[in-house]
Amino acid sequence: MYDYIKALHLIFVITWFAGLFYIPRLFIYQIEASDKPSPEREIITRQLQLMSKRLWYIITWPSAVLATIFAIWLLLLMPGWLQQSWMHVKIGFVVLLFAYHLKNHHIFRQLQRNEIRYTSHFMRIWNEGATLILFAVVFLAILKNAFNWIYGVVGILVLGILLMLGIKLYKRIRNSNPEA
Repeated sequence: MYDYIKALHLIFVITWFAGLFYIPRLFIYQIEASDKPSPEREIITRQLQLMSKRLWYIITWPSAVLATIFAIWLLLLMPGWLQQSWMHVKIGFVVLLFAYHLKNHHIFRQLQRNEIRYTSHFMRIWNEGATLILFAVVFLAILKNAFNWIYGVVGILVLGILLMLGIKLYKRIRNSNPEA
């Protein structure tokens, strides 16, 4: 039974992350659509709000809930994991993931009301939050106690720096070619 529960947990983690990777992209498009002339702005905004709503309530939220239910079930089957330090760190990253998810929900609700409070550049940086958390959680889950914390922290920092450099490069390319 353990393997089935683990498989379901992983499936819902994957779909949860898929939603968390895509929702900020929809936020970026909606923020950029607010600069378009009418009626294009209203048409695009309505479509993006509908897409966001479907993604958020049909895929992302249910996946988060089901991933959590199956994770708790796994912990009930394997209570010894709660005694291991790697699991404490992993749970810490999962708490951070929920904070990221809830902040996305907050931004989602603002954009559903046509309240633009962030720039598309900020959202491009924000979009990488799920990537950093995913790397940390996967390495913790796979390497467990073999994980060297110093290399892990340095690795996450290097990944963060590379992602930020990529965003800056994209912004530079986009500013030199507005069609990109």
